[in-house]
Amino acid sequence: MSFKFLLPAALITIMVVFLTSLGFWQLDRADEKRAIEKAIGVANTGAVELVTSLDGLEAKEYYHLRLNGHYLPEKQFIYDNQIVQQTSGYYVLTPFIIDNSGTAILINRGFMPWYGQRDKLTNVELSTDTTEIKVQISLPVKRMELGESEIDTEFPILLQSLDLMEMSALSDLDFTLVLGLLSPESDHGFVRQWKPYTGSIGKHIGYAIQWFLMALVLAGIGIRLGLKYRKR
Repeated sequence: MSFKFLLPAALITIMVVFLTSLGFWQLDRADEKRAIEKAIGVANTGAVELVTSLDGLEAKEYYHLRLNGHYLPEKQFIYDNQIVQQTSGYYVLTPFIIDNSGTAILINRGFMPWYGQRDKLTNVELSTDTTEIKVQISLPVKRMELGESEIDTEFPILLQSLDLMEMSALSDLDFTLVLGLLSPESDHGFVRQWKPYTGSIGKHIGYAIQWFLMALVLAGIGIRLGLKYRKR
Protein backbone atom coordinates (compact mmCIF):
# COMPACT_ATOMS: atom_id res chain seq x y z
CA MET A 1 0.00 0.00 0.00
CA SER A 2 1.57 3.29 -1.14
CA PHE A 3 2.32 6.32 1.01
CA LYS A 4 0.19 8.44 -1.36
CA PHE A 5 -2.87 6.52 -0.19
CA LEU A 6 -1.97 6.02 3.47
CA LEU A 7 -1.44 9.70 4.27
CA PRO A 8 -4.83 11.01 3.01
CA ALA A 9 -6.57 7.93 4.45
CA ALA A 10 -5.05 8.60 7.87
CA LEU A 11 -5.96 12.30 7.72
CA ILE A 12 -9.53 11.53 6.67
CA THR A 13 -9.91 8.95 9.47
CA ILE A 14 -8.61 11.41 12.07
CA MET A 15 -10.97 14.14 10.83
CA VAL A 16 -13.98 11.78 10.79
CA VAL A 17 -13.26 10.75 14.40
CA PHE A 18 -12.74 14.39 15.41
CA LEU A 19 -15.95 15.64 13.75
CA THR A 20 -17.94 12.74 15.24
CA SER A 21 -16.60 13.54 18.72
CA LEU A 22 -17.67 17.16 18.25
CA GLY A 23 -21.16 15.96 17.40
CA PHE A 24 -21.39 13.83 20.55
CA TRP A 25 -19.98 16.73 22.60
CA GLN A 26 -22.81 18.96 21.36
CA LEU A 27 -25.35 16.25 22.27
CA ASP A 28 -23.82 16.09 25.77
CA ARG A 29 -24.16 19.90 26.02
CA ALA A 30 -27.81 19.60 25.00
CA ASP A 31 -28.37 16.98 27.73
CA GLU A 32 -26.69 19.27 30.31
CA LYS A 33 -28.91 22.20 29.28
CA ARG A 34 -31.98 19.94 29.36
CA ALA A 35 -31.12 18.87 32.93
CA ILE A 36 -30.63 22.52 33.98
CA GLU A 37 -33.92 23.49 32.35
CA LYS A 38 -35.70 20.68 34.19
CA ALA A 39 -34.13 21.65 37.54
CA ILE A 40 -35.12 25.30 37.08
CA GLY A 41 -38.64 24.28 36.05
CA VAL A 42 -39.02 22.15 39.16
CA ALA A 43 -37.59 24.89 41.41
CA ASN A 44 -39.92 27.52 39.93
CA THR A 45 -43.10 25.51 40.42
CA GLY A 46 -45.08 25.65 43.62
CA ALA A 47 -44.05 27.82 46.56
CA VAL A 48 -41.19 30.24 45.89
CA GLU A 49 -38.31 29.79 48.35
CA LEU A 50 -37.65 32.56 50.88
CA VAL A 51 -33.91 33.23 50.97
CA THR A 52 -32.32 34.52 54.17
CA SER A 53 -28.71 34.29 52.98
CA LEU A 54 -27.21 35.42 49.68
CA ASP A 55 -24.51 32.74 49.73
CA GLY A 56 -24.45 30.42 46.70
CA LEU A 57 -26.89 32.41 44.54
CA GLU A 58 -24.45 32.25 41.60
CA ALA A 59 -25.60 28.63 41.13
CA LYS A 60 -29.28 29.66 41.00
CA GLU A 61 -29.42 31.72 37.81
CA TYR A 62 -33.04 31.98 36.50
CA TYR A 63 -34.44 30.71 39.82
CA HIS A 64 -37.36 32.63 41.32
CA LEU A 65 -36.77 33.52 44.96
CA ARG A 66 -38.31 35.67 47.70
CA LEU A 67 -36.21 38.18 49.63
CA ASN A 68 -37.11 39.99 52.83
CA GLY A 69 -35.41 43.28 53.68
CA HIS A 70 -35.37 46.92 52.66
CA TYR A 71 -34.20 49.11 49.78
CA LEU A 72 -31.47 51.76 49.92
CA PRO A 73 -32.92 54.41 47.57
CA GLU A 74 -30.11 56.85 48.34
CA LYS A 75 -27.56 54.62 46.56
CA GLN A 76 -29.19 53.76 43.24
CA PHE A 77 -27.63 53.22 39.81
CA ILE A 78 -28.98 54.03 36.36
CA TYR A 79 -27.84 51.45 33.78
CA ASP A 80 -27.88 53.39 30.53
CA ASN A 81 -28.09 52.46 26.81
CA GLN A 82 -30.76 49.77 27.06
CA ILE A 83 -33.21 48.88 24.30
CA VAL A 84 -36.63 47.39 25.07
CA GLN A 85 -39.17 47.00 22.28
CA GLN A 86 -37.05 49.27 20.03
CA THR A 87 -37.15 52.03 22.65
CA SER A 88 -34.01 53.56 24.17
CA GLY A 89 -33.87 53.90 27.93
CA TYR A 90 -32.29 52.62 31.13
CA TYR A 91 -32.63 50.11 33.95
CA VAL A 92 -33.03 51.26 37.55
CA LEU A 93 -30.75 49.29 39.89
CA THR A 94 -31.46 49.63 43.62
CA PRO A 95 -29.54 48.04 46.54
CA PHE A 96 -31.62 45.73 48.74
CA ILE A 97 -30.41 44.80 52.23
CA ILE A 98 -31.43 41.35 53.48
CA ASP A 99 -32.93 41.42 56.98
CA ASN A 100 -30.73 40.23 59.84
CA SER A 101 -27.73 39.72 57.55
CA GLY A 102 -26.50 43.12 56.41
CA THR A 103 -25.68 41.67 52.98
CA ALA A 104 -26.79 43.49 49.83
CA ILE A 105 -28.04 42.52 46.39
CA LEU A 106 -28.71 44.86 43.47
CA ILE A 107 -32.31 44.72 42.32
CA ASN A 108 -33.11 45.60 38.71
CA ARG A 109 -36.47 47.30 39.16
CA GLY A 110 -37.10 47.48 35.43
CA PHE A 111 -36.81 49.61 32.32
CA MET A 112 -37.73 53.25 31.74
CA PRO A 113 -37.53 55.10 28.38
CA TRP A 114 -35.69 58.41 28.10
CA TYR A 115 -38.54 59.80 25.96
CA GLY A 116 -35.92 61.89 24.13
CA GLN A 117 -35.09 63.82 27.32
CA ARG A 118 -31.85 62.49 28.78
CA ASP A 119 -31.73 65.32 31.30
CA LYS A 120 -34.97 64.16 32.94
CA LEU A 121 -34.86 61.04 35.07
CA THR A 122 -38.07 59.35 36.23
CA ASN A 123 -38.90 59.39 39.94
CA VAL A 124 -36.86 56.47 41.33
CA GLU A 125 -37.52 57.17 45.01
CA LEU A 126 -39.17 54.53 47.19
CA SER A 127 -39.72 53.60 50.81
CA THR A 128 -37.03 52.15 53.07
CA ASP A 129 -39.58 50.12 55.03
CA THR A 130 -39.07 46.38 55.40
CA THR A 131 -40.73 44.54 52.53
CA GLU A 132 -40.78 41.19 50.79
CA ILE A 133 -39.98 41.04 47.09
CA LYS A 134 -39.91 38.28 44.46
CA VAL A 135 -36.98 38.19 42.05
CA GLN A 136 -35.44 36.13 39.27
CA ILE A 137 -31.71 35.59 39.81
CA SER A 138 -29.49 36.80 36.96
CA LEU A 139 -25.72 36.72 36.41
CA PRO A 140 -24.59 40.17 35.21
CA VAL A 141 -22.71 40.42 31.92
CA LYS A 142 -20.15 43.20 31.70
CA ARG A 143 -20.68 45.12 28.47
CA MET A 144 -17.61 45.77 26.33
CA GLU A 145 -16.62 49.43 26.27
CA LEU A 146 -14.54 51.12 23.57
CA GLY A 147 -12.92 53.34 26.17
CA GLU A 148 -13.14 54.19 29.84
CA SER A 149 -16.13 56.37 30.67
CA GLU A 150 -16.09 58.92 33.46
CA ILE A 151 -18.47 58.10 36.30
CA ASP A 152 -20.18 60.80 38.31
CA THR A 153 -20.07 59.73 41.97
CA GLU A 154 -23.31 61.54 42.86
CA PHE A 155 -26.27 59.19 43.27
CA PRO A 156 -28.16 58.03 41.35
CA ILE A 157 -25.03 57.15 39.35
CA LEU A 158 -25.28 56.76 35.57
CA LEU A 159 -23.47 53.66 34.28
CA GLN A 160 -22.59 52.40 30.80
CA SER A 161 -21.44 48.95 31.98
CA LEU A 162 -22.04 46.64 34.92
CA ASP A 163 -19.06 46.08 37.21
CA LEU A 164 -20.30 44.91 40.60
CA MET A 165 -16.87 45.30 42.22
CA GLU A 166 -16.70 48.94 41.14
CA MET A 167 -20.33 49.51 42.13
CA SER A 168 -19.59 48.06 45.58
CA ALA A 169 -16.73 50.52 45.99
CA LEU A 170 -18.86 53.48 44.83
CA SER A 171 -21.72 52.65 47.19
CA ASP A 172 -19.60 51.31 50.07
CA LEU A 173 -21.71 48.13 50.00
CA ASP A 174 -20.63 44.51 49.62
CA PHE A 175 -22.84 43.31 46.75
CA THR A 176 -23.35 39.63 46.05
CA LEU A 177 -22.22 38.79 42.50
CA VAL A 178 -25.73 38.37 41.08
CA LEU A 179 -28.63 40.64 40.19
CA GLY A 180 -32.23 40.23 41.27
CA LEU A 181 -34.71 40.94 38.47
CA LEU A 182 -37.79 42.30 40.21
CA SER A 183 -40.89 40.25 39.45
CA PRO A 184 -43.88 41.98 37.80
CA GLU A 185 -45.81 40.71 40.84
CA SER A 186 -43.77 42.95 43.17
CA ASP A 187 -44.41 46.66 43.72
CA HIS A 188 -42.10 49.63 43.10
CA GLY A 189 -40.97 48.50 39.65
CA PHE A 190 -41.01 49.79 36.11
CA VAL A 191 -41.31 47.90 32.78
CA ARG A 192 -40.27 44.29 33.41
CA GLN A 193 -40.06 41.72 30.61
CA TRP A 194 -37.49 39.23 31.83
CA LYS A 195 -36.57 36.28 29.62
CA PRO A 196 -37.00 32.75 31.02
CA TYR A 197 -34.26 30.13 30.73
CA THR A 198 -34.28 28.39 27.32
CA GLY A 199 -30.94 26.58 27.37
CA SER A 200 -30.49 26.75 23.57
CA ILE A 201 -31.05 22.99 23.41
CA GLY A 202 -32.16 23.17 19.77
CA LYS A 203 -28.99 25.06 18.85
CA HIS A 204 -26.76 22.34 20.34
CA ILE A 205 -28.71 19.60 18.53
CA GLY A 206 -28.41 21.59 15.30
CA TYR A 207 -24.65 21.87 15.74
CA ALA A 208 -24.44 18.12 16.47
CA ILE A 209 -26.29 17.29 13.24
CA GLN A 210 -23.95 19.64 11.39
CA TRP A 211 -20.83 17.90 12.73
CA PHE A 212 -22.25 14.43 12.04
CA LEU A 213 -23.12 15.37 8.44
CA MET A 214 -19.63 16.74 7.87
CA ALA A 215 -18.16 13.49 9.25
CA LEU A 216 -20.48 11.47 6.99
CA VAL A 217 -19.50 13.44 3.90
CA LEU A 218 -15.81 13.09 4.73
CA ALA A 219 -16.24 9.36 5.34
CA GLY A 220 -17.94 9.05 1.97
CA ILE A 221 -15.01 10.80 0.31
CA GLY A 222 -12.62 8.43 2.08
CA ILE A 223 -14.55 5.35 0.95
CA ARG A 224 -14.63 6.63 -2.62
CA LEU A 225 -10.87 7.21 -2.62
CA GLY A 226 -10.35 3.71 -1.20
CA LEU A 227 -12.46 2.13 -3.94
CA LYS A 228 -10.54 4.03 -6.63
CA TYR A 229 -7.24 2.84 -5.16
CA ARG A 230 -8.38 -0.81 -5.17
CA LYS A 231 -9.34 -0.64 -8.87
CA ARG A 232 -5.79 0.37 -9.85
